[in-house]
Formats: sequence, structure tokens, C-alpha cells
Amino acid sequence: MQTLLLGLLAYVVVLWPLVAAARKVLGVRVGLVRALGAALAGWLVAGTVIQTFPLAVLTAPGVAVGLLIPLAGSALAVTLLVLFVAELAIPSGGSGLFARMRSLRSRAARARRYSRIMRIAIRHGLGSFLTGRRTADPDGSAKLARSLRLALEEAGVTFVKLGQLLSTRADLLPPVYIRELSKLHDQVPPAPEAEVRAVLSEEIDLAAFAHLDDEPLAAASIAQVYGARLRSGAEVVVKVQRPGIREQVERDIDIVRRLAAVLHERADWARSLGVLELADGFAQSLEDELDFRTEAANIAAIAGHPIPGVTLPTVHKALSTERVLVMRRLDGKPLSAGPECSREELARTFLRGLLDQVLLGGVFHADPHPGNVLLLEDGTLGLLDFGSVGRLDTGLRAGLQALLPAIDRGDPAGVRDGLLEIVHRPDDLDEQRLERALGALLARHFGPGRTPGLDLFTGLFRVVADFRLAVPPPIAAVFRALATMEGTLATLAPDFDLVAESRAFAAERIGLRPETVRRTVTDEFTALLPVLRRLPRRVDRIGAALEEGRLSVNVRLFSDERDRDLVTGLVHEVLLALVGIATGLMAVLLLASSSGPQLVPGLTLNQVFGYNLLMISALAGLRLLFVVFRRSGRRSRSDRRTR
Repeated sequence: MQTLLLGLLAYVVVLWPLVAAARKVLGVRVGLVRALGAALAGWLVAGTVIQTFPLAVLTAPGVAVGLLIPLAGSALAVTLLVLFVAELAIPSGGSGLFARMRSLRSRAARARRYSRIMRIAIRHGLGSFLTGRRTADPDGSAKLARSLRLALEEAGVTFVKLGQLLSTRADLLPPVYIRELSKLHDQVPPAPEAEVRAVLSEEIDLAAFAHLDDEPLAAASIAQVYGARLRSGAEVVVKVQRPGIREQVERDIDIVRRLAAVLHERADWARSLGVLELADGFAQSLEDELDFRTEAANIAAIAGHPIPGVTLPTVHKALSTERVLVMRRLDGKPLSAGPECSREELARTFLRGLLDQVLLGGVFHADPHPGNVLLLEDGTLGLLDFGSVGRLDTGLRAGLQALLPAIDRGDPAGVRDGLLEIVHRPDDLDEQRLERALGALLARHFGPGRTPGLDLFTGLFRVVADFRLAVPPPIAAVFRALATMEGTLATLAPDFDLVAESRAFAAERIGLRPETVRRTVTDEFTALLPVLRRLPRRVDRIGAALEEGRLSVNVRLFSDERDRDLVTGLVHEVLLALVGIATGLMAVLLLASSSGPQLVPGLTLNQVFGYNLLMISALAGLRLLFVVFRRSGRRSRSDRRTR
């Protein structure tokens, strides 16, 4: 054992100069195991090169010294080359060898799942679209839409939810796709009772329940809901994540992202839809849905800006975990089967409350479909399922607050300005043409004898799609919530006029009444007052400097240290490339020359110099290659983490 340790120590000591030299030349820190392996290969090659020279050459005066750089350089060059190939095969900075071996099983499972998804797509006639060989029909083919729905249903839970998300994006897809994808449902058979009990036992103490139903009240793709009663006598519902669903969803999310990347590369229609951003937003929402602690936090956030007359469940935090959520039970009936009551007033209250959350509060329920709304026994509404909650920052809320009144006024310039505050605009946007398109849309819906309806927003979505205005996920959540709310209100009160009530809300709450305008002007003027107080002095100083000819503009190039580092790095790489090219050309000329003092038979002084310069050129080239590939690999990993 002692002999083995001494041997390993001697191995490290002999190879360490080569390891240190490789790290110095590359300018990065390479892993010790990888560096030692590459150094061993370098020394083996150097030993082979030495053996090719006759003993007379190596012992001749001055020749051995002249060949020292080529011999040591060949060892260093081979070391760098091995490190370069290793970096291409397995980039450093990722998981280690053993972690990669452990991940082979999951990679194999992902490959099988990916292959199955592709077979499903091909069987339903979608394969050519995935490879970019065909262009999606902009007018919307009913046959293609049906094939897409059937393929998503067959692909499973994650893809069904993706289709449900797409069914709310009227700004991206033609109406025929929206209608077809709206038929998707994620109702699935309940998971085995023993497996569900095992999840509960792992997460919480079952002794806290006096009773827990054996049959679920509802079974969906992500979770199942059971009725229960606590020891305190409180009636609750227990939401339990389906066993094994996280692994399946995470694998499918990875496939969705890979498919989005392939489509973004190969298909123009996919780039115009913004598939990468769509996949990222979908993945984030689904990951949030898998963590029930996020839903508990969402309930608390919504409760901070409640809707009058709408009851929310309260969470039992001590019994809730990532995979289990225990909430107070709301007893009620579906909207269509509930008792007779003032349904018009309930619909008005619910709509105004949601609009208030969206436009003023910034936190809102993003999926208020009829299944998530109950008609309680006391005649009020109860809201369920807070896995999907939208959040708007101040800027987006301000954009919506400017957009809706402009639509109500029929003001195309105001609609354009409000719209551009809430979407990502392309660089080549023609704002004048956009304003004309919006003006034509408003003229169709606000003309004499016309009452605007929900088709106004459908037309607005088409304008957004035609001008390639990318809708950010928070605004897409607003559109989804309002589109879903339409069906809910139609179930609750079929004769309810959603558009008229929304216009009345805008007139009361978003700056159209005199007192609201007065308050807004006062707030804005108060914010501008400090700036206005300093403005005269600054104008006076600028005028005096202009009159005396002292007005100048001071621009500091590369004031940011990152800019200086970037330029310095580029200059160094260009200089290194020039040195490598120059030494390489000089080496070729010297090696091809037969002139110069002859040191030994067959070897001249010029050729010795040529070998030295050739090795310097090779080292410079390897350094550049390593830097380039290392930088591109680091950028790719950063992009994947960002997505």
C-alpha cells in the first residue's frame, strides 16, 4: 500500500509541471483528474518523439538544447489537445463522471419518451411540421387542428395542459385551433388508494385526521382531492399530488423545451409564434403547479385583495407541504345546478372583482372556469384551485389602464400607445401602419348602430399576431382569465352583458370620471414637483454655458469595466492569432529550407528554429480554440439555465 502511494505521489510530481503549464497557457483552471490524464498522454508522446531521434543527434553539442522546446512543446501540445477534445466531449463545470453515469438511466427514459412523442406526432400527420419542412396554415385547417388535439391527448398529461394553455392564446392561433383545443380535458382515472396513502404518510401525520374519505371527490392529472375531517371537527379537503407525476412532468417539460428549440431553429412559423418564450412560460407555470406551497402562497396573495362576496378557502399550514394541501372545505353546488338567486348581481360582483384585481391589485386568479367556482349555500360564490395565479407589475397595470379606456373611446392612437406598453415590440415595427390597423378595427366595432362585443378582442388579438407583437406571459394570463371568465359568467347568468359591464367598470375606476381624473392629475403633479423646482436653475446654467461658448458634452467610451474587459480580451485574442499565423508561416519557410549551418547530418540550425516556431504556433492555435469553445459552451449552459 505504501509503495502504491509513493508511486502515485511520484506520478503527480513528475506530471505537475506539465499540468501547471497547460493551465497557464489555457488561462482557465482545469479539473485535476482531467489535467493529470492529459499530462500523462503528453509525456508519453514526448517520450515517443525522443526515441525517434538517433542517439548521436541527442548527444551532439547544442542539438539537445535546440530540440528542448520542440520536445517539451510536443508534450504540452498533446496535453492541450487532449484537454480540448475532452472539453468538447464532456464540458467541464457540469456534473462529475459518477453523476453522469447515474443520469444515464434518466436519459434513456427521456429518449424513450421523446421517441414515443415523435411517433405520436408522425402518426397524426404532424411530423413534417416538427421538422420545419411544411409551413403551418395561417388560415387554420380544421383537419390539422383536430390532428393536433388528438396528438396532444395521446401524448399525456403535460401535453394536454400545453394544449389547454394554447386554447387561451387567441393572439397566437387562429379561431379554428382555439375551438378544437378547448375540447381538451385532463380528467383521468384515480390513482391506486395504497399509493395515495403512501404519499400522505410520507408528507404529513395521518393522526391529525379523524376521518379521511377512501374515494376522491375529484381526480385530475396533477392531483386528487379527498374529503376529510380534522380532530378538531373542522371539515377540510385534502389535495394530494399523484404518485410519480413530478418525474413524468419534469421529463415532459424537458422534451417540450427541446421541441421548442428545434422548431425555433427550423420553422419560420414557430419563430413568429415565439415558441421558446411560450415553452418557458408553460414550464414555469407547470413547475409552480407541482409545488402546493406555491398554491398556498397564491391563496394568501389573493386574500390580500379579496373580491367582495366571494369566499376563498383557508389553508391549514401545519398540515400542508410540497405535495399535500389541506384547506377548509367550501360546501356548494356547480353554477349550473345551484339554487335560484340574484345571478345577475353575482356575475357583476365577480367580474368587477376580477377586473379590480387585474387592473388595480396586480394579483388575480388566472383560471376562473366554471369548475373552479361554486355557488355556496348562503348565495355567495366560492373560488377554488389557485395553482394558476397571475401577477402584474406597475408598468403592465398602467399599460392596461391606458389601453382599456382608449378602446372604449375608439381612440386608435391611444390603443396603439397602451398596447405597446404591454407587449414586446419588434425592431422593425411600423407604428403608423399599426395605428391604421387599429383604427380600422375600432371603426368596425364602434360605428353607428354598432355595439362592441367580445369579437372586438378577437380582432385585437389578430392585429397583435399580424404585427408580430409578442405578448408577455403575465398579459397572456390576463387574456386567459378574461376568456375563461366569459364562459363562467355565461353559465352563471346567460343574459349578462360582459362588455357593457366592463365598460362601466372602466368608466368608474380607470380615470374616466372627473374625480378620478382630478386625483390622477394631482398624484402625477406631486411626483413631478421636485423636478419642476430644479428645472429653472438647470435651464439657466445651460443657457449661460451656451452663451459663453462653454457648453460641451462629455462622453466616456468604455466606462463600464465589462466593456473594457471584453475589448481587452478581443485584442489579446487577435494578437495571439497573429502571432500564431506569423510563427506558423516562418516555421514552414525554415523547415522547407535546406540552407543554414548543419548541426548533424539531416538537421540544420534553420530547421531547429523551424521546429521551435512551429510548436509556438501550435500552442497559440490550441489556446484560441480552447477559449472559443469554452466560451460557447458556457453561453449554451447559461441559456439553458435561463430558460
